[in-house]
Amino acid sequence: MTESRKLYVGLDVGGTSVKVGLFLQDGTLVGKGSVPTPPIVDEAGYNAVTNGIGQVLAEADATTAEVLGIGLAIPCPVPADGIIRMQANIQIDAPGLEAALHAFCPQAAVKFVNDANAAAMGELWTGAAKGRTSLVFVTIGTGVGGGVVIDGKVVAGAFGAGGEIGHLCMNPSEERACGCGGKGHLEQYASATGVVSNYLAECEARGVEPIELTGPSDSKDVFQACREGDEVALAAMRTMADYLGRALSLIANVIDPELFLLGGGASASADVYLETLVERYRAYAINVNADTPIEVASLGNDAGIYGAAYVALQAAEA
Repeated sequence: MTESRKLYVGLDVGGTSVKVGLFLQDGTLVGKGSVPTPPIVDEAGYNAVTNGIGQVLAEADATTAEVLGIGLAIPCPVPADGIIRMQANIQIDAPGLEAALHAFCPQAAVKFVNDANAAAMGELWTGAAKGRTSLVFVTIGTGVGGGVVIDGKVVAGAFGAGGEIGHLCMNPSEERACGCGGKGHLEQYASATGVVSNYLAECEARGVEPIELTGPSDSKDVFQACREGDEVALAAMRTMADYLGRALSLIANVIDPELFLLGGGASASADVYLETLVERYRAYAINVNADTPIEVASLGNDAGIYGAAYVALQAAEA
């Protein structure tokens, strides 16, 4: 390599792997890799992460001296002060990892961001929201997550709860508990798990035998039944769309984004429910924002590395 580049690293720290992306300033992906997620609490864990970055750099014929920012998308709340106080699904010593990354790339800005917020930023940088300045990213998977971006910046919140739309209380009379301990939360009805739950409840109410389901959060079976005209599955889908449409209308009255984007595993089945979701959103929304677009995200599982790198770029340029 003969000319120095400005490079940014995006890390998406998941339960099973740490995905690594290497990007140019304009969002061009120039290298990608992954390493199994270790307990990131000691030198061995820190080295696993830095070695993963080093391997991607080597494959791209780049050096650590060219890296101006490193962003880390992690599955836990990241408040505005950047101090991580709660983590449920990973073991990570954030200060220790940050120190290791600074030692690895002394000139690089290091920034943590919630994984859903990172996905939102990735879509804003080079994905379906490119050219916009505000959006709400909705991840529909085992639960429902969210990423809120206003004026090109993530809304993390004082305590890291910015974008926790899955825990909006949509049904105060619900007796079942959400995974968080609350009751009647959006993700109980609109997540992949919620779609299966809706379906089983419809089967019980109608006295019909359910189709064979792969698992408690595998909504693909229910959505496929919708495609085949199964009225019970369609009713479950309409419940999902109604709750989600009403939630988005409430969010729109607070955030008023330019765009809603749907991501997560269940977004792959948006062909089944998107039209109904838009119809229900418009039924609940006020006139001024009833036409806010609701679209499917475009970066898929790479949204996190894109967004983490973009957050790092912003931090480096601040």
